[in-house]
Amino acid sequence: MMEDEELEFADDLDAILHLTPEVQQAIEQVFPSQDPLDRADFNAVEYINTLFPTEQSLANIDDVVNKIRLKIRRLDDNIRTVVRGQTNVGQDGRQALEEAQVAIQQLFSKIKDIKDKAEKSEQMVKEITRDIKQLDHAKRHLTTSITTLNHLHMLAGGVDSLEAMTRRRQYGEVANLLQGVVNVLEHFQKYMGIPQIRQLSERVKAVQSELGTQILADFEESFPSQGSKKPGGPSNVLRDACLVANVLEPRIKQEIIKKFIRQHLSEYLVLFQENQDVAWLDKIDRRYAWIKRQLVDYEEKYSRMFPAEWCMTERIAVEFCHVTRAELAKLMRARAREIEVKLLLFAIQRTTNFEGLLIKRFSGCTLNDGVPPRKPKAPENPFHGIVSKCFEPHLYVYIESQDKNLGELIDRFVADFRAQGPPKPGSEEGGAVLPSCADLFVYYKKCMVQCSQLSTGEPMIALTTIFQKYLREYAWKILSGNLPKNSSSSGGGLTISSLLKEKEGSEVAKFTVDELCLVCSILSTAEYCLATTQQLEEKLKEKVEKSLAERINLTSEMDTFSTVISNSIQLLVQDLDAACDPALTAMSKMPWQSVEHVGDQSPYVTSIIMHIKQNVPIIRDNLASTLPSHLCLPLPSYFCLPLPTSTSLLLDTHSLKTVLLDLPSIGCQVLRKAPASYTKIVVKGMTRAEMILKVVMAPHEPPVVFVDNYIKLLADGNPETFQKILDMKALKRSEQSSMLDLFRQRLPTPPSGGDSGPTLSFNAPTPEQESSRIRKLEKLIKKRL
Repeated sequence: MMEDEELEFADDLDAILHLTPEVQQAIEQVFPSQDPLDRADFNAVEYINTLFPTEQSLANIDDVVNKIRLKIRRLDDNIRTVVRGQTNVGQDGRQALEEAQVAIQQLFSKIKDIKDKAEKSEQMVKEITRDIKQLDHAKRHLTTSITTLNHLHMLAGGVDSLEAMTRRRQYGEVANLLQGVVNVLEHFQKYMGIPQIRQLSERVKAVQSELGTQILADFEESFPSQGSKKPGGPSNVLRDACLVANVLEPRIKQEIIKKFIRQHLSEYLVLFQENQDVAWLDKIDRRYAWIKRQLVDYEEKYSRMFPAEWCMTERIAVEFCHVTRAELAKLMRARAREIEVKLLLFAIQRTTNFEGLLIKRFSGCTLNDGVPPRKPKAPENPFHGIVSKCFEPHLYVYIESQDKNLGELIDRFVADFRAQGPPKPGSEEGGAVLPSCADLFVYYKKCMVQCSQLSTGEPMIALTTIFQKYLREYAWKILSGNLPKNSSSSGGGLTISSLLKEKEGSEVAKFTVDELCLVCSILSTAEYCLATTQQLEEKLKEKVEKSLAERINLTSEMDTFSTVISNSIQLLVQDLDAACDPALTAMSKMPWQSVEHVGDQSPYVTSIIMHIKQNVPIIRDNLASTLPSHLCLPLPSYFCLPLPTSTSLLLDTHSLKTVLLDLPSIGCQVLRKAPASYTKIVVKGMTRAEMILKVVMAPHEPPVVFVDNYIKLLADGNPETFQKILDMKALKRSEQSSMLDLFRQRLPTPPSGGDSGPTLSFNAPTPEQESSRIRKLEKLIKKRL
């Protein structure tokens, strides 16, 4: 019965003591225990199974029950003790709470008392600081008032003193006092509404005005601008007056400077009047000698009278320059017919020398008075042109003189060339640049430098025009005019067909060694002129004003020298070709169809190669540089001549091709690689010649195979070219007619708007074609230079 009650009690207790996980976790942290009975998830069945795992263990059940009961009794005793202790603690806690409440009331009362005392202290402090702030404001206002009163006293006293000193002309004391009065007056700008202050300000302005008028009158009396009275010497009064003028408005200082300089230069205007003999350009040195003496005189007598920052010495010199430029300009306009180039250059030289002395002596600080400084870099000589600018309108005399001198120089070049003759082969001058060319450009440089010193404006443009004129004359009279004449060089130029026609009628005259040397010399000179003319154009653009640089263009003159180069090359190539005339004539008349066996190269090819090896070294040795590639470029086209052919011609063509590729280094100990452009032309031309030979040697039967082979090898859709091939095969007219019809039928349809492809022309080139070839040569020459 008792056991049932205990179990029921345990169930009720378990229901009552079910705790949340948070509370359970807190208990475990405070009272850690390993006893299974203390676990929150205690299971009685599992616990019993743990105590009695087997039936045999039930024999000890009484011992286990007794132990549990003993444990329960101990727990009850502990609980009972704790409950009793909590009862006593609760009573002690209530007593402690009551005591704490009493202490809090006492503390609150003390805090309130302290707060009341703090408020009373703050009020007391405010009353104390209020008095201090009032005293501080009063002190500040009092200090300001005292300072203002002192300034007012100083201003009033200063104005009275200024008025008295002004009447007594005590400029030294005035200079020291006036600046102080002006500074003090600035403090009263906000008090100008007060009548007394406004009155003092008006008195100061009146004193300043009176001082300005009085000082100007003193200077006028000492240095009269008109009349016979001589200028006075240095004066301490005037020196102090200049110090006063520094404080007055700038107009007073400017008037003093203007009056003094005008008086100082008055003698100059009289001595060098327009009607005086000494005023003319031939005695211009006397003007500059006079100003030098005056500057020395000023430094000795008056330099201490003016403040150093006024730069009076420089101002006198600058005003002299302005007056001199105006006087000279007026004088030269009146006597323009009397101006000769030597006289003009003499005057310009003396003037520029004087301007050079100015930069050595002065800084140029007075030249831009009142003008804001420019951002660009200042010139090396700010005085350059300050006087010499007046000569610029008359520089046409100089330009005309240079025109005349250059004309005489060209005539002398022509006369010297006729007298001395062309350069001799083997001499140091042989094939070199003509000395006259260097003389011409040296004279050009001298003229350009001289003119740029005189003016960088329109006169430089006029001089450039003169340069252009005589560059063309030099090219025509000295270079082109002295090229040797050749009967084949007239008309539309040298061509293979014209060459063959001339062979049939007469022989073409070949150049002598002297003539070859002359052509090479003219070619080298033209190349030098071309390069130097380009440099001349760049230098002229540097010297002239930037706004005029676009008007300088020497392209036409450079084209003229390029034409001379092209003509010289054409003559050299023509002469080299003429050396092969006998071989070419024999080749054109040889019955190639009868040649049956192919051996070594033909005699005519051997002859052509021999002439090439003889003539090319002569040309190269007489050129200023190595054999130029543009000399070799035209040659292959003269040897790519389709003639009645046989198998032997293929070997001859290969031999010619080899020689042409080696042409730049023939007869030279050092092997030079041929230019790529030259090699390309040789290979292209000779390959086409080989293709023509192959087509001509091919059988014309069957016709379809022959026509297709022609179209494939030559890619030429021109019927006239095909007609030439048929003529070379010596076909009958009836056979040629059927071949031409078949050729037109077998031609592929050309694309819309396109041409029929390249053609092989046996006729002389048109003037347009020849001009195109010359232009290509000129471009190549320019690229090389």
